[in-house]
Amino acid sequence: MVERDRAINENMGLVHACAMRFCGKGIEYDDLYQAGCEGLVKAAGRFDPSLGYRFSTYAVPVIMGEIRRLFRDGGSVKVARSIKELAVRVNRAGDEFVRLHGREPTVSELAEALDASPEAVTEAIGASAPPVSLNAGGEEGEMQTDIPVASHDGKIIELMSLHSELQRLAERDRKLIELRFYKRLTQSDTAKRLGMSQVQVSRREKKLLAYLRQRLSL
Repeated sequence: MVERDRAINENMGLVHACAMRFCGKGIEYDDLYQAGCEGLVKAAGRFDPSLGYRFSTYAVPVIMGEIRRLFRDGGSVKVARSIKELAVRVNRAGDEFVRLHGREPTVSELAEALDASPEAVTEAIGASAPPVSLNAGGEEGEMQTDIPVASHDGKIIELMSLHSELQRLAERDRKLIELRFYKRLTQSDTAKRLGMSQVQVSRREKKLLAYLRQRLSL
């Protein structure tokens, strides 16, 4: 439980970074963010550290999957009334915590203050403007959400997403991509390794790249 709560606390920025990749594609940021929060909660509950890779490597495809499902389902996230009510309490508790402690609360601290689970608090954060780092100063005095994310996070997200999509390919297709773009072999050398002609490699490569671009753009 402690490890799961820590994973949620420390990776909220990943949700923001994933959601930002889909901004301007027809769905509001708040809905993207909420779907991403649901993905983060699922990832935290399912992650097995014995597999030997970092939580963030596992979480990003799950977060992205929840956001992509939002597009497939046609739009907005349905928010339960209880979560909406909790979101109001979360915002109030966040403001009170800042007043008392002079810093933003973690998800676990909010959960403890509200006698709620970290998962419920995370969903509530996603259902409203996040209570962390809310700063005045937007146009016409509006509140702006400021979630710290390292400048290179976007590139990391793209690489993780690419890795996830590569795992979905057939073994031969995945090998073709690895030989051409990771080991930087020529099409002729790749063809020899795979028992194909150079023309076949060229045609298959174009189809695979088109497929990956389409998958990573949504």
